[in-house]
Amino acid sequence: MTRTDTPAAWDERTQLTTFLDYVRATARHKCEELSDEDARKALLPGSPLMTLSGLVNHLRWVEYYWFRVVFLGEEDEGPWTDEDPDREMRIAVDIPLPRLLAEYAEESARHNELVAAHDLDTKARRARADGDPVDLRWILLHLVEETARHNGHLDILRELIDGRTGD
Repeated sequence: MTRTDTPAAWDERTQLTTFLDYVRATARHKCEELSDEDARKALLPGSPLMTLSGLVNHLRWVEYYWFRVVFLGEEDEGPWTDEDPDREMRIAVDIPLPRLLAEYAEESARHNELVAAHDLDTKARRARADGDPVDLRWILLHLVEETARHNGHLDILRELIDGRTGD
């Protein structure tokens, strides 16, 4: 995988979207040539939901939540419930990895179109849980951070599964 270098001359939107696309591609790269069985393995004793499948599904639904529920104000139709707030990670083990990756790519493409159609200063229709309003810029920064953090988890799991390491 090629590292993304962002020249300082690029505008802010290009920098944010380029880095979000890069961390998304990194997450997908961590799953290359992996069987469904291996993608479902929970290898960390304290984190039974931490699987490659679970993390990919989590990333897909996190984007959905921030772009569609918070930013656009749509009804929350995510898989989570009050009783099972991590359900998106739990149900992922019953979904083939290629389907999870395809759904993640589809959501990402949909969100790229949404970002292109709005100014970075546009406020979200819903405030965060603490009541603070956020703008599209904040959401993009948050998703870069969230995806990069989970890429570290994907890295660890992949190395435990088959020894594969990388950027």
